[in-house]
Amino acid sequence: MTATSTIRIATRSSNLALWQAHHISDLIRATSPEMTVELVHISTAGDRDQTERLRDLGSFGVFTREVQLALLDGRADVAVHSLKDLPTDYVEGLMLAATPTRGLTADALVMPLNHTGSIELNALPQGARVGTGSPRRQAQLRYLRPDLQLSEVRGNVETRLRKLDEGQYEALVLAAAGLTRLGLGHRISRELPPPTVYPAVGQGAIGVECRTDDILARRVLALITHCPTQAAVTAERSLLATLRAGCHAPLGVSTQVVDDTLRLEAVVLPQDGSDRWIASASGTTCDAAFLGQQVAQRLLIQGAGRVLHGETA
Repeated sequence: MTATSTIRIATRSSNLALWQAHHISDLIRATSPEMTVELVHISTAGDRDQTERLRDLGSFGVFTREVQLALLDGRADVAVHSLKDLPTDYVEGLMLAATPTRGLTADALVMPLNHTGSIELNALPQGARVGTGSPRRQAQLRYLRPDLQLSEVRGNVETRLRKLDEGQYEALVLAAAGLTRLGLGHRISRELPPPTVYPAVGQGAIGVECRTDDILARRVLALITHCPTQAAVTAERSLLATLRAGCHAPLGVSTQVVDDTLRLEAVVLPQDGSDRWIASASGTTCDAAFLGQQVAQRLLIQGAGRVLHGETA
């Protein structure tokens, strides 16, 4: 931390990333008004390449590596990520120091602006073109509607919506949190909560990293952490780490926290959606990491590891 008590936040430059960075900046100013906050804009591999499928750019850190590097080389003091993009293998010298109150976790069905009629997933026409590059979403949609034509859609949220409205797709599936944070909640035609579609690990949550030896940053970030969110994402990320699955694995989760009780449910599917394995566990929030491991082991016993690790199911 600099002598002038300035916190420099490393962030990607997309509209959604900037919303998240400004949100964290506002939280820091509210809880530590003596701090000055600045943004450091970082370009990542996932931002620069808008043509390759995300899974082809690598399994880990497509949107996070360069942001983390800014912490390690001293250009920034904290880094803000969409938590679903942050690998569970922490980088040496860095720590996940804050998880503020989570946003919406569900995925959302988005129809073109000129659409009329039903907006249910099961009402989409036979063979409808649905845009989503997520293997998790694709596998679950194939399980529900094997007739759908699922295809990659890249670009920021606004670009994806433009492609939809131009007629390149009959529907999109996007994260509800991203749409609402960008002021585009009115484009949500229907939320797709579990058990219809299980969201990604960490979806709707923001993760804030800092250097492990930066005591002042750790103190400031502890003040913006939301304990129920922290417990939920701890369980989810423990599940992901135990399964040794990457951010693009066909794995979905549903987590509820009521008082000090946490329930975690997870689903794994082969990419063709031909099967589905589900497991769950409940316990106290103090046991969040153990619950994630427990659910992971139950999925592995069912045979889900063959799918997650690239073997034939």
